Amino acid sequence: MSGIGSIIEAGVPSARSRALAVLRVRSRALAVVLLPAALAVVLVAARATGRLAGEPWAAVTLVVCAVAALVLLLGGIFAAVVLRASPAVTPTVPLSEAAAPDLYRLVRDLADRMDVPPPSAIALTPDCDSWLEDRAHAAHRRAGIAGGPASAPGAAPVLVIGSPFLWWMRVAELRAVLAPVVAGTGPSAHPDIADARGFVRGLDAAVDVGGRRGLGWIAAPARLLLRLCRTDAAEMERGVAAAASDRAQDVDYGLRIVAQEQVGLAYAGWDRLLTRVALPAWRMGRWPAHLDAGVVSALTELSRRDRLAEGFTSRLGERPACDLLEQPGVIDEATSLLAARLFHGGPAEAGPDWSPVEWAAYPEEVVDRKWRAEAARLHTALDALADPAGLPAGPAGPAGPAGSSTASVGSVSPAGAGSAAPAASVTPAAASGPSATAGSATIEAAAAAPPAADGFAGPTLERVLGRLTGASGEGGLGEALAGRLSADLAREERAAGTAGGAGKARGADAVPLFPLQPPRSGRDLLADHVMAMVCCAAVDSAGAAPGMDWLDGPVLLVGGDRRADLAPRVLCLVEDGDPEPLRDWLSALGVRTEKPVRLV
Repeated sequence: MSGIGSIIEAGVPSARSRALAVLRVRSRALAVVLLPAALAVVLVAARATGRLAGEPWAAVTLVVCAVAALVLLLGGIFAAVVLRASPAVTPTVPLSEAAAPDLYRLVRDLADRMDVPPPSAIALTPDCDSWLEDRAHAAHRRAGIAGGPASAPGAAPVLVIGSPFLWWMRVAELRAVLAPVVAGTGPSAHPDIADARGFVRGLDAAVDVGGRRGLGWIAAPARLLLRLCRTDAAEMERGVAAAASDRAQDVDYGLRIVAQEQVGLAYAGWDRLLTRVALPAWRMGRWPAHLDAGVVSALTELSRRDRLAEGFTSRLGERPACDLLEQPGVIDEATSLLAARLFHGGPAEAGPDWSPVEWAAYPEEVVDRKWRAEAARLHTALDALADPAGLPAGPAGPAGPAGSSTASVGSVSPAGAGSAAPAASVTPAAASGPSATAGSATIEAAAAAPPAADGFAGPTLERVLGRLTGASGEGGLGEALAGRLSADLAREERAAGTAGGAGKARGADAVPLFPLQPPRSGRDLLADHVMAMVCCAAVDSAGAAPGMDWLDGPVLLVGGDRRADLAPRVLCLVEDGDPEPLRDWLSALGVRTEKPVRLV
């Protein structure tokens, strides 16, 4: 216990004194519950000795005893809930010692050097963070949440490591980053701090239980107690962190500065990889199976683009921390699936509608299908708005390379009429995943539909250009189309959620715990769908190809080079109703706007 004592002294008396302040809140709450019982005992004793004879003391004693019994009953139930309620446990991928013996050896060596207890186990999280998590609560053992050494009474906390660190960092850097985290096992073993943490976690769990079951008389006092000890609990954790940091000062101090720079870089690259690359795949019902391996490519690309980070790529010749794992690919796949569950709400296991995708297949399996599905949804929305009884008149102006004009209701674009071709038939492979399955009817309707009521034949880019030209402004076609797309997409997502109900029996989590992005606006959705339509037309008629950028996700490749100049031209059409910048771009690329695109 000498190591524990010294580490507490190094950070205090702050941590221990704050822990005692938290425990005093518990003691006062217990005193409040026992006060009516103590008063009842005094009254009963006084009545028995004849000191309080006659009325009204008999009635007073009876009322006080009844109140005391009720308070004791409610207090006992509340205490049982606090003690038995299961505190929240972060979803992680458990990492046994057999799966990572070198990593366990590294962590134990750190603990020995700092004279603190080693963590009871190691787990991985798909995030750029690392912490200690106590999983020795009795409720965790009853619910089967924890097992092995980590669930034993009084066990040291579990070390949770961000999986991107293992793939991006070198072994020495990971060691330097983990040193202050592992040092926190010392304060965690101190009885007062452990008791205070258990009390706070129990109150937090009681609030959750009371809220879920409608037991306000449990949730309300738990919230009150949390408010009373919130400041002291926060200061206690700061003191623990300071003590752990002091203890880790002598362990790879010089390297820790460099390692912290890598933490910031890893966070930036990981965020871009999730929001720009993984999210489009998740929405298609596919999940990239090797996100952690992908983060190396993403961060290398980020280092290449950022002149301040040019020197970071030279580290790649050193031993990566993922070499500490016996089967990095298996662990990567497990953490990638967990990332999809946490950040998107996907099922907890793979299935026919939730299948993995390799990076090499990403352009064809995700990017191309995403563009085709969005193009189909756009034309379906145009069909819905092209009501012959009240069709908005199309604007006059150039309709294509031949200079033809887009007529109003009932007219047919000359460029489109002569080149209309039957749409491709829909195959079962048109889409996969819950979202794609829900939208398959949309694809079929758009692909097999006859010439639309607005006079354009087939799903052509010319139809989109003609309808959106001059259609900007509030109350215009662009606004109506944006609203329609938002409604259609929301309906498809609800249908996907309903269809995925059977997956809940397999352990799905239908709502993301940590959503990556807020809902997209109607204008953003319209711009995305128009851009998808342009990309489909470029692929079908100008020899372009779908591609993937490690930091920006789906991209259009022309001659093997990424075209990053498309987005502002699409925005000119969507926001201003001006098609000329986009038409010039299409003409230079050789895209035939009158040719129907393939929607599957």
